[in-house]
Amino acid sequence: MTPMIARFILATLPAAALLFCAVPSLAADFSLVIHNGRVMNPANGLDSVRDIGIRDGRIAALSREPLSGAAEVDAAGLVVAPGFIDLHAHGQRESEAWLQAQDGVTTQLEMEAGVYPVDAWYAQRAGKAPINFGATVGHILVRIATMVDLASLGLTEQDLAMGLLNNPHFDAIAAQTSWAREPATAEQFAALKQRLQHGLDQGALGLGFGINYTAGATREEIYRLFQLARANGVTGFVHSRFMAESELGGSVDAIQELLSNAAATGAGLHIVHIGSSGGSQVPLLLEMIDSARQNGVSVTTEVYPYTAWSTFIGAALFDGDFRRNLGLDYADIELPQTGERLDQERFKRLRVEAPQTIIVGHGMQESNISAAVAHPGVMIASDGMFYSDGRAHPRGAGTFSRVLGRYVREQRALSLMEALGKMSYLPAKCLENAVPQMARKGRIEIGADADLVVFDPARISDRATFAEPALPSEGIEHVLVNGVFVVRDGEPQKGRYPGLPVRRTN
Repeated sequence: MTPMIARFILATLPAAALLFCAVPSLAADFSLVIHNGRVMNPANGLDSVRDIGIRDGRIAALSREPLSGAAEVDAAGLVVAPGFIDLHAHGQRESEAWLQAQDGVTTQLEMEAGVYPVDAWYAQRAGKAPINFGATVGHILVRIATMVDLASLGLTEQDLAMGLLNNPHFDAIAAQTSWAREPATAEQFAALKQRLQHGLDQGALGLGFGINYTAGATREEIYRLFQLARANGVTGFVHSRFMAESELGGSVDAIQELLSNAAATGAGLHIVHIGSSGGSQVPLLLEMIDSARQNGVSVTTEVYPYTAWSTFIGAALFDGDFRRNLGLDYADIELPQTGERLDQERFKRLRVEAPQTIIVGHGMQESNISAAVAHPGVMIASDGMFYSDGRAHPRGAGTFSRVLGRYVREQRALSLMEALGKMSYLPAKCLENAVPQMARKGRIEIGADADLVVFDPARISDRATFAEPALPSEGIEHVLVNGVFVVRDGEPQKGRYPGLPVRRTN
């Protein structure tokens, strides 16, 4: 067959027929072909061996018959799935992005804490990202910009663009406690709302709330900001107000506040890490979320597959009788840098002298975590933290492979297709109404972005532990971001930066 005849056939065939045809002489039409992989697409349930043709960073063909390309990879015996989308990734530096890439993540989003100023944050990453990136505009950082006299600290709003936890000015900012512990005045709230709107106008993906870290934010403040989210057609990604084990003022009350705000305003709501925020009430909270959704409330949630959480020791959630509120004692708090477990004296000293110190809190029940991982509609997200000298919670390196290895293969708590949907398609669906760009992610179909993960379902597993939290996952053979290998034959392809910004367009 000559190229001219082949092109005539392609031009006259109906589009649907192209899914199952191959024209070997048109090798240049595909920059890359993935052969013989078990293609699993949670968007439509496809689970079959296919060839995938990639062109210009997107999926251009799916075929039962062999395709030809300028480069070819044999994926026989391996699963080819949409790249994983992490809605909750605090570790946004290059080193953490590479760890996530080796865990199958092709898009990492900072949706809970968010960022500010938005343009400056995106500019920092342009051309330097191995995987796709994006963020909400963050209520915490906007509260700091509004309620702290940054000039008196020798800072400007641009100094907030690197975030809070990884900020060299953290101690100075944290010492100004008004942003965390005081209600906003009417004038401050007006300025706060204006800054959040400005962030949305700059393409932020939604509003990010860490209410557990801003105890001074009144219920009216949060409600009014849900109204802002509704007016802009975006979702609020929220760390609920409390994590207490007690009935009054506990996690049930906190989730009721969020569900009420979503129902009253019509705004979308995403509740982060239900496993850690829910405490002992996780089963009840999942029931409440399901019921709210069935009754028309736009609400989703996520979980990470570990029984320990992580934060910084100066956080407002440790105010008051945290042992009663959080259901853990001093010895349940670990310093990941050394593995040290704290006592009362050490805890109090670190709170004063080094509030930025990252800790790990051991206190969740495995039965609740496994139930949330398997629960229909609950997404998987890492809540991965910044690594310091290779130390942090292992969830930043192993979350997605841990689900596939431990909960799918070993425990059979959910099917492989269900798990892949929780990691790719559901996060994309959560965002795509407000962010049309996401309609091309989380699925394997013609025109979708070529963000793909190729793995061995018999081998995939996490290796990161609390003792060695930066060990990359195993069993992941290839990861492509916009059609470019960032992991090939199990090895990260350092020096490649195909990651693109994920932003709203107005």
